[in-house]
Amino acid sequence: MRDADTLPDDDDELFEHHRIVADPKQSLLRIDKFLMDRLPNVTRTKIQTGIHDGFVRVNDKAIKPNYKIHPNDVITVSLPEPPRDTDIVPENIPLNIVFEDEHLLVINKPAGMVVHPAYQNWNGTVVNALAYHFQNLPQMQGNEGRPGLVHRIDKDTSGLLVIAKDEISLSGLAKQFFDHSIERTYNALVWGVPEPAAGTIHVNVGRSLKDRRVTVAFPNGDMGRHAITHYKMLRDFRYVSLIECKLETGRTHQIRAHMKYIGHPLFNDATYGGDQILKGTTFSKYKQFVENCFEAIPRQALHAKTLGFIHPVTKQFLQFDSALPQDFMDVLDKWENYVKYN
Repeated sequence: MRDADTLPDDDDELFEHHRIVADPKQSLLRIDKFLMDRLPNVTRTKIQTGIHDGFVRVNDKAIKPNYKIHPNDVITVSLPEPPRDTDIVPENIPLNIVFEDEHLLVINKPAGMVVHPAYQNWNGTVVNALAYHFQNLPQMQGNEGRPGLVHRIDKDTSGLLVIAKDEISLSGLAKQFFDHSIERTYNALVWGVPEPAAGTIHVNVGRSLKDRRVTVAFPNGDMGRHAITHYKMLRDFRYVSLIECKLETGRTHQIRAHMKYIGHPLFNDATYGGDQILKGTTFSKYKQFVENCFEAIPRQALHAKTLGFIHPVTKQFLQFDSALPQDFMDVLDKWENYVKYN
């Protein structure tokens, strides 16, 4: 079962990874417990997430996590990427290391770089670089092929990542992420000006039932996973605004889905509709200006700016801050000048 935080980039086809036929004398048993005994290195949480996301089917039908296996049931586990071994090819890719000691390191990932190998992105990732620069990085159970990783950020999101260099750091950091005690803030440029200027979005998010590549909000709370984002506006550019988002949970595409839910998609976020003019008129001069801004930052305007955690070994609280990358700064300057003279 794959990591719940991974998304396919641009292909919604599913590939069968496992097919299991229940014994004719199989006793009634919950599907998650049944699969835990048959899938190596897969946690119950990942199995339940896979069921929620529609990757697990019984007799070619979607089921609920409390479904009980019957004799002769055919269980299939299908994922968006084809099966592949977990061998990592070391690649001499420079890493922007912000901090490093014998136990862990913090890097500043550029936009456009994938964190770990996955379908259509087997090379050129952070993990390929780590395999070249560091030997024998630890891996979490059920997370083979992703040495040192305890979290990730999207390909086109820039910013800070912490990497574990030994088992004690891996388990210690993983527990802090699980407990939501990691402090993380992001800067995002969004369409419109949020009202109120600061607030909390406490709405479940999960994969869209229509398109698994997209995360959507489930305000009724009947689907998806618990998700909390705190936001506050930093700068008002009339048509767009710079906001800070503090994550209390870390779901796939959480900020992108939450901001779209409240009507303020991230600027130039093609997946969530932010690559269209959503505020202001469409007269030619303004339209050309916005298109120039899209060219200046050809990705969603999202940066993982700060990261704070307790060092798993020294127990010291560490906090890191990263400057906005040049493309982000350029587009902010453009908007500042536009609203100043128009």
